[in-house]
Amino acid sequence: MRKLLATVFAVVAAAAGTQAQVSFGHAEKINSGWRFLRVDSAWNIGERPEMKEKDFDDKQWRKVDLPHDWGVELPMSPDKGSCQGYLSGGVAWYRLRIPEGRLATGRRHYIYFEGVYNHSEVYVNGHLLGKRPSGFASFLYDMTPYLEPEGNTVAVRVDHGQEFDSRWYTGSGIYRNVWLVSAPEVHLAQWGTAYRLTAITKSKASVEVDVETITDTRNTITDNRNTITDNRNTITDNRNTITESYSATVELIDRDGKTVAAAKTGIGSREKKTVRLTVKNPQRWTLERPYLYTLRTVLNAPKAEDNDTSTVRAGLRTLEFSPDKGFALNGEWMKVKGVCVHDDAGVLGVAVPKAVWRRRLAELKDIGVNALRMSHNPHAPELYDLCDEMGLLVMDEASDEWEFPKRKWMKGWNAGAPEFQGTYTYFRDWIDRDVADMVRRDRCHPCVFMWSIGNEVDYPNDPYSHPVLDGNGTGFTQPMYGGYKPDQPNAERIGVIAQRLAKVVKDIDSSRPTTGALAGVVMSNATAYPSAVDVVGYNYTESRYGEDHKKYPERVIYGSENRHDLPAWKAVTDNEHIFGQFLWTGIDYLGESGQWPARGSSAGLLDLAGWRKPMGWYRAALWSTKPVCYIATWRHSARPGRDGARRNPRPDINAPGRWNWKEGDSVNVACITNGKDARLLLNGRETGGRPHRDEATGALVWRVAYQPGTLRCETDNGASYELVTTGKPYALRLTTDSVAHVFVEVVDEKGNLVTMADNEVTLNLRGARLLGMEHGNIGDATVNGRRQRNRLRVNGGRLVAYIRPDEEGKPFTVSAASPFLEGQSLTINR
Repeated sequence: MRKLLATVFAVVAAAAGTQAQVSFGHAEKINSGWRFLRVDSAWNIGERPEMKEKDFDDKQWRKVDLPHDWGVELPMSPDKGSCQGYLSGGVAWYRLRIPEGRLATGRRHYIYFEGVYNHSEVYVNGHLLGKRPSGFASFLYDMTPYLEPEGNTVAVRVDHGQEFDSRWYTGSGIYRNVWLVSAPEVHLAQWGTAYRLTAITKSKASVEVDVETITDTRNTITDNRNTITDNRNTITDNRNTITESYSATVELIDRDGKTVAAAKTGIGSREKKTVRLTVKNPQRWTLERPYLYTLRTVLNAPKAEDNDTSTVRAGLRTLEFSPDKGFALNGEWMKVKGVCVHDDAGVLGVAVPKAVWRRRLAELKDIGVNALRMSHNPHAPELYDLCDEMGLLVMDEASDEWEFPKRKWMKGWNAGAPEFQGTYTYFRDWIDRDVADMVRRDRCHPCVFMWSIGNEVDYPNDPYSHPVLDGNGTGFTQPMYGGYKPDQPNAERIGVIAQRLAKVVKDIDSSRPTTGALAGVVMSNATAYPSAVDVVGYNYTESRYGEDHKKYPERVIYGSENRHDLPAWKAVTDNEHIFGQFLWTGIDYLGESGQWPARGSSAGLLDLAGWRKPMGWYRAALWSTKPVCYIATWRHSARPGRDGARRNPRPDINAPGRWNWKEGDSVNVACITNGKDARLLLNGRETGGRPHRDEATGALVWRVAYQPGTLRCETDNGASYELVTTGKPYALRLTTDSVAHVFVEVVDEKGNLVTMADNEVTLNLRGARLLGMEHGNIGDATVNGRRQRNRLRVNGGRLVAYIRPDEEGKPFTVSAASPFLEGQSLTINR
């Protein structure tokens, strides 16, 4: 077995990343040492109340580290819903013991959850802190009234008993980070620090910074939702504040650690103040150079030990939206080249390490992507941090469902009879707060450029209906599910709700536009919905761009969800007023599956393992500013037309790149490029003659006789791509790009990747834990449920293993073996 030593340098997190985005106090992760038990969904809290108690015996429960998604640990089953990728939900408990002495006296102590799916109940020492039905909201509770000096126990009940409450895979459990936050009794408010750029030139920028303080002294639970009133993050009055005793100092610090602007103001113990900063020679946050400052706020108390600090990152940029010219970032009109993304990463489910997202985003950006749509809910805070750092715009989105349920498919997408479970069950009581918390949590991210209040809530007859669905001779082409159905909810309700939610957003942040992704544009045009938001997203309705621009000249329009084809993109480039599109999707995802055994949707530019698909290369040819060249090949089987004339082959841009055929086969070759011309070389000699340009895709196409060797394409803009005829599988090759990934490839004797290989690989680790192995095959039902196992077949000759070291900073070793192949061992030093 060959051995290889790799040294990986870790990225040191900025100070802002250690505050859990709560914007106050001292925060530390408490992801280790949890106990977990999944129970039958019939065991509700009334039947098992002892599980919440401090001294309940949980020694037999399984030990887990967070983030944790129990759904992908269970096997896929055809009797589960295709909407959730044929994976299970259920009910589970988590418990964590906080030892004596861990919590300092004289401080208030909070617990902050970035996300729990879903219907969570959080207890400390048997006392209910609160309930949060949303599985996507981040929330914080004050534990102080119930803490005991001799140690404490946190218990969390998670109820995903409505397994089919989403159209895509959501995961189950405490699937994001959990933080312990300590602070003085008078401290900065949760998500209370916010900034706005009010003016900027090359020489000077003006910034307003909001600072909120709060005093947590009430120890009672007072509202009917069993949540602590102080955790609603609203300031109701300023009575009994002591303005002369406290002050707030605000500093803007550049990358080099130099303070470039500062201000100070007196502030009360329960008050909101706005201070103004003047920044000389400001650096702008751009997509090419995403410059980030640090905004540091210190609440100065009468006693220095009671001071509180907030540290967030800040980016200075301007946004402009025009019904005629589209969108401008920092005054430059541009096209948004966006993709929609879901939360999961294949075998990892929704418990995705930051390094995994970093690799995925880097690949998307290399393709030419400059924006993400967070479909269809707030995502993990770390993902926004990465978009800030890497220069990607973000459309933040609140929900996929409003007051009534949508169809959830059980036997395959749009197949069979649907279920009607959903998040609508808590919409009325919680949507205002969920939207407000999304905006408050994410408003300091410069990457966020739009707030979406909903996705496809206007899908015709799913659930709303309107007389316009009958067409009435207008040429309308969306008579979904049988045209107008008067027994369905009236679509005019959508406009009323949209007006309310848009106001919730604007009351918190008016610096960014509100939007919504419309699925039934014509139906919504008959309601107040489009006028309730600032920018209107059209899902798959490119045919309406010109007509609606004339009919509603003040409306700003863009594609909020779009197909991958060339006409959909040309609808953006050919219309100045359309500022961009968001492809469905950027990455393959679990759920919304086809018939069993499909795990999910294969609509992405990247597969579940994060590798670029042929469609990703095609999009790079349309979007990237760098020279792009890729070769797709497939056996020619087209027949001549009835007139006997030769037909040019239609390109299969989804065909894999390989050069292993039978001697003499007639093979079609497509060059995916942003160049104007290209030449094809086989074993160093030009072949195929002049290529044919396919108008439907823009690809350059040849038909050649197969010979083994090297097929090379060279474009007139300097790009090139090679395919090599490979031999039989001979060995395994291990590589890594970070401590989170180990890539396993099957290679031939010359070291070429054997893309047709499907060998089973066994991994053994020493000094690290295997989180999962993923090969990207959407149709393999054996991957999930094997998360803790160490064997998997490669797909396309490769797979990726996700690794977590046992000890930070210590080396670990990964060994790979496969029958009849030469194995390899890789030692990774952090």
